Amino acid sequence: MTIEFEAPKPIANQQVMLKTVAENMMRPISREFDENEHDIPWSYVEFMHMAMKAAGGGGGLTVTEKPQEGDEKRPPIGYQKLATQIEMLAWGDVGMYLITPGGGLGAAAVAAAGTPEQKEKFLTRFNSDIPTYAAMCMTEPGAGSDTSAIRTRAVLDEKTNEWVINGEKIFVTGGDKSFTEYEKLGKGFIVVWASIDPTAGRAGMRAFVVESGTAGVKINKLEKKMGIRVSDTAAISLVDVRVPFENMLGSATVEKNNTGFRGAMATFDATRPLVAASGLGVARAALEFLKEKLEENGVKIHYGLPRQKLSNIEREVIDMEIMLKSAWLMTLKAVWMADNKKSNALESSMSKVKAGDVTTKITQKAVEILGPIGYSREFLLEKWMRDAKITDIYEGTGQINRLVVARQILGYSGKELR
Repeated sequence: MTIEFEAPKPIANQQVMLKTVAENMMRPISREFDENEHDIPWSYVEFMHMAMKAAGGGGGLTVTEKPQEGDEKRPPIGYQKLATQIEMLAWGDVGMYLITPGGGLGAAAVAAAGTPEQKEKFLTRFNSDIPTYAAMCMTEPGAGSDTSAIRTRAVLDEKTNEWVINGEKIFVTGGDKSFTEYEKLGKGFIVVWASIDPTAGRAGMRAFVVESGTAGVKINKLEKKMGIRVSDTAAISLVDVRVPFENMLGSATVEKNNTGFRGAMATFDATRPLVAASGLGVARAALEFLKEKLEENGVKIHYGLPRQKLSNIEREVIDMEIMLKSAWLMTLKAVWMADNKKSNALESSMSKVKAGDVTTKITQKAVEILGPIGYSREFLLEKWMRDAKITDIYEGTGQINRLVVARQILGYSGKELR
């Protein structure tokens, strides 16, 4: 068996278009929308919705497993294709990538744990004529990475056969665009995690699809952030929110070894490598800018020489390139496993940990080496450093993902290794 390191033709072709978008639609307005937090760049949103739809990927960034004509014999590349799309868009502007139309984590949860009927009802709306979003609501004021501490409750009203949800969610990426009924957006939804049986711990956790405009849901505030400022991060309260019985993902029966929670949590095994890809796009942007500025100032990187014959800056740059490429290969392995339906919990978390470290180190080191140029708001490098840190935080912090890796390698459960 031979190993191919060249991108498959469908991926290589799309990268040309996405690089054009990144250079001509994202970079020129990147600073403007960083300084005007939460403003929506509608021209980008609407263009990307139509462009992705025309390319056969639905109305946004989604995994498409159906092969294009003539590619029926090609191995599945849905997640690999999505990872490369995300890396290139994040190279343009990671905040704007995050507002590219599509289902995001919300749709990923439905895809992981929904019934065929639920998938048909909720996922097909991303193919509509206008941009549509979905978001995941998990984190709470008293429950971050420890999902067993979630206090949001869902109680079944047997008279109406509806679930009644009460609770509070914070740090919901894209929560505003997914729930608020904007005139220019389609009917999106949020996926709310709640307990139907607090005594059962994680086995009692379920995810509920709450459609935009549902009574009792309130966007309390939009967070003001260090980075990814064009992307909204919402705090949401739910007071006596009623959703149909069939909007729950998974079985309503609580069993000791219930698979509903595990199935929905498998969402993160598929999406953590995508977060890694977004961070590595930022890291690549910073590294390329650094090399460009060094070259302008007469600093050339001499590859192939022994380290003792290199300058300190040359060694620093080469080490940064090694970090970036190794993290990207780890990410590719994780998405390859997702494409081939292989369990990738270990590789998924490893790619997320590695990318979080690498992205932070590369952007900080680039700013450090360039000094005033790196720190100046005249260039985007300082913004990329601010944008980079989120890679290590959302969809499971670096510390939590290290725990996941340790448990997977050592064979410990969550209770045994915390």
